[in-house]
Amino acid sequence: MIMEYVSGGELFDYIVKHGKLQEHEARRFFQQIISGVDYCHRHMIVHRDLKPENLLLDHNMHVKIADFGLSNMMMDGEFLRTSCGSPNYAAPEVISGKLYAGPEVDIWSCGVILYALLCGTLPFDDEHVPTLFRKIKSGIFPIPEYLNKTVVSLLCQMLQIDPMKRASIEDIKKHEWFQKDCPAYLFPSPVEQDASVIDTDAVFEVCDKFGVKEGEVHSALLSGDPHDQLAIAYHLIIDNKRIADEAAKAELKDFYVAGSPPPVITMSPSPSPSPSDFSSSPLKPHPERIAPLRDRVIASNHAAADRSRVKRAKWHLGIRSQSKPNDIMMEVYRAMKALDFEWKVVNPYHVKVRQKSRLHERYVKMSLQLYQVDYKSYLLDFKSLSNEEAEANSSALLGSIPTPIQLGNSGTLKMNSGHHTMEFFEMCAALIIQLAR
Repeated sequence: MIMEYVSGGELFDYIVKHGKLQEHEARRFFQQIISGVDYCHRHMIVHRDLKPENLLLDHNMHVKIADFGLSNMMMDGEFLRTSCGSPNYAAPEVISGKLYAGPEVDIWSCGVILYALLCGTLPFDDEHVPTLFRKIKSGIFPIPEYLNKTVVSLLCQMLQIDPMKRASIEDIKKHEWFQKDCPAYLFPSPVEQDASVIDTDAVFEVCDKFGVKEGEVHSALLSGDPHDQLAIAYHLIIDNKRIADEAAKAELKDFYVAGSPPPVITMSPSPSPSPSDFSSSPLKPHPERIAPLRDRVIASNHAAADRSRVKRAKWHLGIRSQSKPNDIMMEVYRAMKALDFEWKVVNPYHVKVRQKSRLHERYVKMSLQLYQVDYKSYLLDFKSLSNEEAEANSSALLGSIPTPIQLGNSGTLKMNSGHHTMEFFEMCAALIIQLAR
């Protein structure tokens, strides 16, 4: 569904092209992002996949939040657990498979985005996914000397590994670095509205767009259901009108629409690096990772020109695919059915599988979970579930496939652990072969 045409492209491409941004420009983008995230959270929606690729720029260089495919509705007293989103931008509690309320994981992602805007790189980055997860869970990231101390304090509050101590939207809005040159229309003061007073123009607009009658819109507004689509559309129109009024007032006071000077490219006019430029670099960037600063890329291209291009084999855990997530899971279900496996669906991208052993009456169990590795690649992770206790206490981390030999712990292994491991590998091999057909 096409909602709006945005000609500026992704914020990711903007960062790759320009490298680290000036502080005032990074602040302007970040204020708009937080305004949009705040609006989502106030309407009980958590995005769960915030990253520069999902932030689009219009012709006025205003940020638009896109791709709500992994978003979810928040319910009072309920927690979420799904491990979704991109690993580089995922909060520690998400990659650990712990329960989370929702808003705090978006705050962490916004902190990573702010770091990327200011530094041109990511705070947590590694091609080896388990190593990346360890870095994220440690919460330790490099702080360049050129960063303002006030923005460093904001970053540290947002990238707090303890979600209970992590900054909230209100904390961010009150921070001195964030408040500088913040346009009033981004966070309009709540207006108490009389429910009996209805904007007829907004009602007519809803009727025109949805093809309904006025009475249906009035009934939706009086029902008090916050999730009614007609009521949501009406309030969106009202909010947009109020924001437009606030923006018009700001323009009359000779402020820029976004609260800072319009974007000016101060770099020398040269074409942005093409994919072939990056491929010739000795340090080939991960597709999900923001490339190093532009001058480093250009310098590395000259150094790499004389080197022999020898492709090194890469080891990956699980199965990688660039197909759509739903198509991948459909093939997995077909393969499991062909192999006569039994399974239980945990969520659309996580299933627990079992098969009765040919040697004894016990079941061999494993977990299959689909992760998003970068903007176009997905990884199907295989994980052994040795018993019910391991199944309940294990976290859905990559790299958890057991090995038959563990240095220093060989004396504690049980006699049947080797049999279970081999049966697990046989089960994995059968599934992989079936998927390859």
